[in-house]
Amino acid sequence: MLRKIFNDRTPGWVGSILLIVITAFWSFWSVGEMYHEGWWGPFYIRLIYLIPGTAFLIATLIVITWPRVGGWLIILFGGVFTLSFLDFEVVDGKLTMGRDLAGFLVSGPLVFLGILFLIEARNRKRRIAQGWVPPLKWWRRNIWHLLAVVPPVLIFIGSSIYYLPIVLTRADDGDRGARLIEGNGLTLIWAPEGPGWNWMQDYGGYPSWHAIALYGIPPVGLGDKPGYGWETGVYASAEEMAKYNLCLYLSADGLSLETEPQNIWRMPTIDEYARSFTRHGENVGCVWHGEGYDRLECDILPDKETPLWAPDQAPIYYWAAEEANDRSAYYVSYNGWVYTMPKSGGNPRHSHRCVRDP
Repeated sequence: MLRKIFNDRTPGWVGSILLIVITAFWSFWSVGEMYHEGWWGPFYIRLIYLIPGTAFLIATLIVITWPRVGGWLIILFGGVFTLSFLDFEVVDGKLTMGRDLAGFLVSGPLVFLGILFLIEARNRKRRIAQGWVPPLKWWRRNIWHLLAVVPPVLIFIGSSIYYLPIVLTRADDGDRGARLIEGNGLTLIWAPEGPGWNWMQDYGGYPSWHAIALYGIPPVGLGDKPGYGWETGVYASAEEMAKYNLCLYLSADGLSLETEPQNIWRMPTIDEYARSFTRHGENVGCVWHGEGYDRLECDILPDKETPLWAPDQAPIYYWAAEEANDRSAYYVSYNGWVYTMPKSGGNPRHSHRCVRDP
């Protein structure tokens, strides 16, 4: 009898456990990203980052309560996710389709979970027909609901205990003009808000490394350049960044772009960013050892604070002058990480800040 019950309930147990684990992961990601990327501007910006974790929690509660409805919902979601990751192209007049492995690694398990819950729905219906009734005690009837809700709640509370003291005590003097930053063997002037710093475009984002590097190539500006881009597979090089970058066209006061290079401002290097990081107005002693995709060695963990950053604005990453290879370039994060990304990439959190010597 015990073996029969176990076999009858195994699909539901396995599916519930796996989905609870997935929900806990996305809750951890959502809360972490809310504090890391989303802590700026209007309050609703923060709530947007909680959507993935919340969506998985709702889906988990639905499938635990109504396994048939939830099972089909998860299968549908997995299918839509798969389609969104398919790569459709027209080659020689024919429509071709490629597959993204990352998309399958997410959608495949979701479809599997959906099938498990459809099996559980069938088994539950059979159990009820055989006279099974839910336990009388509330906690036993709702044990799976509790197991689904408790981890995200604990993750939110634990993450908030760690992050809130950091984000609520960020130093912001409100000055968005040109800033002199001294310390760590370096003295530099960083550009004021405008084309040299956090220059938002009409599409709601900021210029890519590729666009910044090729700014001075005719036609001067951030538009497309003949012979470059995804159509040709040719992207800006480090040499072109040094020769044509947007910062070279910045006026002496840093507030406007000229039609000819002024050669006053430049794109900063990773080392210049590192040695200018501060926390509560003090230099944090960061050192860059020239190794990609690593955290800077700092005496104190830096944060998104003035004078280098604008805590109330979206960017948490700055492009650096260096390239990683033909297609990728370096950028730094406010908390001292160094990453690489395709030169033509970026998102509404990627910006740049020009620099010059005093």
